[in-house]
Amino acid sequence: MTLKERLAADLKEAMKEKDNLRKNVVTMIRSDIKQVEVDKRVELNDEEIIDIITRQVKQRKDALEEFTRGGREDLVAQTQDELKILMTYLPEQLSEEEIAKIVSETVKELNATSIKEMGKVMAALMPKLKGRADGKLVNQFVKEHLQN
Repeated sequence: MTLKERLAADLKEAMKEKDNLRKNVVTMIRSDIKQVEVDKRVELNDEEIIDIITRQVKQRKDALEEFTRGGREDLVAQTQDELKILMTYLPEQLSEEEIAKIVSETVKELNATSIKEMGKVMAALMPKLKGRADGKLVNQFVKEHLQN
């Protein structure tokens, strides 16, 4: 089953169960997918759909920080629930240890020694970690590794 088919099935299920939050999140994902497909005039594959969902996760995490700073506990709770739903459509996330190991291996492969080579390391890393790790976290590990 493709990710698109799974989203359609989950939307139907959410509507039957009257789960408005899940219905809204899935509808948002499908809307973003449709928008990209219409704009680019292509049919998106699972990898491209994961990119869209990853962007939505990043948006929610950024919003979560803002809501927390603003003391909006109601929006914090709702955004956390939305994040949980979005994460179910992404590949299993890597642990910090796994990310650190992949970062270390990539730095060794590229013989990177200074922080100036961070862009080169990140360019090599992101395809390996696409959808499976938060970019900010990866960036942090690369910085730490290159500064030592």
